[in-house]
Amino acid sequence: MLSSVKNKTWLLLVSFILLLVLSACNTETSNEEADQAKEDGQKTIQIGYQKFGTLNFLKAQETLEKELEPKGFTVTWTEFPGGPQLLEALNVGSLDFGHTGEAPPIFAQAADAPLIYFANEPKNPKGEAIIVPKDSPIQSVADLKGKKIALNKGSNVHYLLVKALEANGLKYEDVETSFLPPSDARAAFEKGVVDAWVIWDPFLAEAERKTGARILVDGTNLVNNREFFLASKEFAEENPEVLDIIYNEIDKAETWVSENKNEAAEFLAPQIGMDKETLDIVLERRTYGIEKITDEVINDQQAIADQFYKLQLIPKEIKTSDATLETN
Repeated sequence: MLSSVKNKTWLLLVSFILLLVLSACNTETSNEEADQAKEDGQKTIQIGYQKFGTLNFLKAQETLEKELEPKGFTVTWTEFPGGPQLLEALNVGSLDFGHTGEAPPIFAQAADAPLIYFANEPKNPKGEAIIVPKDSPIQSVADLKGKKIALNKGSNVHYLLVKALEANGLKYEDVETSFLPPSDARAAFEKGVVDAWVIWDPFLAEAERKTGARILVDGTNLVNNREFFLASKEFAEENPEVLDIIYNEIDKAETWVSENKNEAAEFLAPQIGMDKETLDIVLERRTYGIEKITDEVINDQQAIADQFYKLQLIPKEIKTSDATLETN
């Protein structure tokens, strides 16, 4: 069992190194744009976003660019398949700002990434789940013992898997994990290469609609599943007024979406290549708002970090409070 845990830890470390290389490649274009902006006497904020989230609306509406232009800033956007990949780009200096779920900042902080927790959205436990194919004989989390489960390594669903197994009398080592990004995991799930998939919205809703996937358990009473907005330490310390503008624009976008879900789904569907019906599900069950980081939130993150260290999923103990502006 110990050998298995060590092997998983080693695979995680190797994967993070590979992600670092991939992130550097994926952000080459945005770096070139940033260099050009510097030559033109402008400052650039490089923002990372994922398939779905408030930043998608912000990017499409182009309101942030209008607000930052008087400050001499331009904005470059780079899409990432998941939070771990996004934070690897932040770690190597290719990003200034981005959003992820609960677990990626912990893995990134354990890898000495210079990140700062800036703000968060409310708890959204229904926005992630463990799913199985519609005809699967698996009927409960307890039935996952010895099964192969796909998930994005170091993502928010990593913690959901840990807590769901724990709540059903299983250990993390009782299942076989297959670390795959959402697109590859979807393919493996449909082909039967894996027995279950731990995934978040909008991929969760799409799998439900398109494949008939069944939810074994979502995050209710297991995890908070907060969405975090994070910044590089250097950018946060040098540009507090820019972060204030970003906060206000995110707040406006959140309010608009919460009050116009149908229009928001129609607006975003072509932007991210998903059908409106899937986004209707996502927007109906998600939570809305943006909140400043509190001690309670940081303490909740610390509990996740402690459990990950205990399971040897991160190589060292960390203090999540070290990644806040108040303590830096």
